[in-house]
Amino acid sequence: MNVSIKPQTKTLLLRSVVTAIMFVASLLMLVPFIWMLSTSFKGSTEVFNFPIEWIPKQFYFKNYSHVWLNEHYPFYHFFGNSIYIALMALLGQIIVSATAAYAFAKVNFRFKNIIFVLYLSTMMIPRQATLVPYFALFRVLKIYNTHWALILPAWVNMTSIFLLRQFFLSIPEELSESAKLDGASHFRILLQIIMPLAMPAVSTLVVLGFVSVWNDYANPLVFITKRDLYTITLGIAAYIEDDMTLYNLIMVAATCAIAPIVIVYLCCQKYFIQGIATTGVKG
Repeated sequence: MNVSIKPQTKTLLLRSVVTAIMFVASLLMLVPFIWMLSTSFKGSTEVFNFPIEWIPKQFYFKNYSHVWLNEHYPFYHFFGNSIYIALMALLGQIIVSATAAYAFAKVNFRFKNIIFVLYLSTMMIPRQATLVPYFALFRVLKIYNTHWALILPAWVNMTSIFLLRQFFLSIPEELSESAKLDGASHFRILLQIIMPLAMPAVSTLVVLGFVSVWNDYANPLVFITKRDLYTITLGIAAYIEDDMTLYNLIMVAATCAIAPIVIVYLCCQKYFIQGIATTGVKG
């Protein structure tokens, strides 16, 4: 006896299976973060106990005070340095990317497409290949061993320019033309018309840019030698010693380092939804 299954039932079963698989996968992805948080409250000798103690028998809250108020490696100072660098780098990146993307998308000038292709070709150059030229340039400009050595390179990001340029192209030309007829300048068109409509792309740029600068380790390692200028990534690496690695303290620092990324994502998610709702042209 053949039992026929309705297409709606098959679709429901398929969605249920996919949802169950994604739920299990999401739980597996959370396991390292749970272990990190649990380890941050353990003593140094309890980190690698097996089986894993997900809930420590004794919570060492002093681990957090030891990391944040450490005399040799004050984590609060490294945290503040990273916040300053990330905000300055992100602000400059948005300004440079928005103006460059507007020029490539909305302004007509000779060899525009050729110049844009040349800009795109720079994305194929590995970041590691630019460390030595940057090092020599920063020594000449006398910004080596300063935070500007980390901020200025982040201002010019071809991925951000490409992202905004593609989004600007989707905005109808009628809006810009109407503003030009009313006497608006390019700067005013960009600031008052294009940018409000481009909030989804800007929100994506903010998240990607902040995470890239916040998690950067290679550039601070090469361009920063003064301990007072350390970023949060160098601060975490400071707990890796030759004779002993303090994994519980590293997990404390890593747990604190994740918090700003989560906050930025949650804030930009709201603007992302708001930007989608307000994007469009009303007839």
